[in-house]
Amino acid sequence: MKSLLEIFKGKVQSALAAGFGAELADTDPLVTAITNPKFGDYQSNVALSLPKKLKKAPRVIAETIVDNLDVGDICDDVTIAGPGFINFTLKPSYLSSLLKEIEQDSRLGIEKVQSASKVVVDFSSPNIAKEMHVGHLRSTIIGDSIARILEFRGYDVLRLNHVGDWGTQFGMLIAYLREAYPEALTTADALDIGDLVSLYKKAKIRFDQDPEFKETARNEVVNLQAGAEDSRHAWQLLCDQSRREFQVIYDLLDIKLTERGESFYNPFLPEIITILEAQELLEEDAGAKCVFLEGFTNKDGDPLPLIVQKSDGGFNYATTDLAALNYRIKEDKANRIIYVTDAGQANHFAGVFQVAKRAKIVPETVDVVHVPFGLVLGEDGKRLKTRSGETVKLRELLDEAVLEATRELKDRLEQDNREESSEFINQVGQVIGISAVKYADLSQNRTTDYKFSYKKMLALKGNTAPYLLYAYVRTQGISRKGNIDFNNLDTASIVLEAAEELVLVKHLLKLSDVIQEVERDLLPNRLCQYLFELSQKFNQFFENCPVLQADEPQKTSRLILAHTTAKTLKLGLHLLGIEVLERM
Repeated sequence: MKSLLEIFKGKVQSALAAGFGAELADTDPLVTAITNPKFGDYQSNVALSLPKKLKKAPRVIAETIVDNLDVGDICDDVTIAGPGFINFTLKPSYLSSLLKEIEQDSRLGIEKVQSASKVVVDFSSPNIAKEMHVGHLRSTIIGDSIARILEFRGYDVLRLNHVGDWGTQFGMLIAYLREAYPEALTTADALDIGDLVSLYKKAKIRFDQDPEFKETARNEVVNLQAGAEDSRHAWQLLCDQSRREFQVIYDLLDIKLTERGESFYNPFLPEIITILEAQELLEEDAGAKCVFLEGFTNKDGDPLPLIVQKSDGGFNYATTDLAALNYRIKEDKANRIIYVTDAGQANHFAGVFQVAKRAKIVPETVDVVHVPFGLVLGEDGKRLKTRSGETVKLRELLDEAVLEATRELKDRLEQDNREESSEFINQVGQVIGISAVKYADLSQNRTTDYKFSYKKMLALKGNTAPYLLYAYVRTQGISRKGNIDFNNLDTASIVLEAAEELVLVKHLLKLSDVIQEVERDLLPNRLCQYLFELSQKFNQFFENCPVLQADEPQKTSRLILAHTTAKTLKLGLHLLGIEVLERM
């Protein structure tokens, strides 16, 4: 079904055409939801944008629009405020009919897109032979949520994990392991992943300080690229071990990904050079092949180069990213490609996208977008690190969240003198802990840094996962207490009278608009804010409008409101990658 925003936009556009001619039928009606309910529910500011074009005062334009509006079946009142704001107040009977529609619809009235175009979402992207750390948290969680929302809207989504599984770092590590732990190059899991990370750090120090080792490491890279059997076998063992470690975290977070690492695009790198040469974009600078970027300059004002082939003939990240774009457009048939990485890579992607468009790798019909995010900070406002100054390992962060959630749950049960099984405590602690971490991240505007605090994210009050989960639990408590089957309610009985009922149903009907906003702007925090406000409005309804104690038809009507709220919370949280609880 159409959202209320779409309905009002259509009504205003029809009124514009009727009052001023068909040429205004496509004018943006500038309709928005009103934040202050005393002015109504929706507002159109279009009259203020047309005086120059129509040579009339805004209020006169607004009066003509109102005279031609056909909203008698959906609005109680249409008023003109100030210089020409048109305010709409919805009829309770119309709201009842819409509530009935969404209650009976498994998609809650959210339509699928008409054309299921292909979207690639590139996210997570850890490095082989390294542990996932807190820096991978935001990419993984934000990327998954964006993918879930696009999938729900009906797009054909390819979730790609562009892992770092190629390049100089493997030459360094293999060269070092040949000396220190040769069995790690022939035997699976001969070393713990943590030991591999430590050895990689030692290899990096040797690489930077020992010219002979640097040459050995580079030769290992050449052997690997040439397909030397022992080098390939060692590389494969390292990759397989890392994948298993990554999968433990992906399972904890309920993340689904298709791995396609840097090595996948290695055979396609020479083609990028050919394409750039054919478009006459390549220039040589200090022996390296590069494309000079438009609009990017150094301190002296000289154009900055995007290097695509180093002076020694090797390729780099930019070449791989261009090859990946080329493959995703030609082979995957992507119409939209979304990269979820930290804000520090913004200039890199701006350069890659510019070159790809100039080289005609990316046609005008394909949308490529970088989705940047800020840092995860400690409570001191500095980059989140361990006491020893190391980057926080993601597995340890998640485990600690579950432990903290379980501790708080046990304390609450003890205070309430409530006994639960160990299975219940472990399961609820796990869900709350993981959900709290996800929601604390997603509820922030992704473009900003945020402070990581277990205490704040696990709080039962405020904009937190536990608060939302508790609102859902309350809806299920109504069902259990009254022995009510929510799926067998008589929707003919919907009657909306109390202010809290009207506020709640109006908010429920905004979900479709919010989902479309996130689809367009790729900001999951808007869905979080919607769900937080829904929980607040439901709690106000729950506290002020008796449900099981009410007489009919109010009782059934309020049960339907509770059930629709539950379905909306469950769907919204699922789109954020968060599992609901029946009890907590």
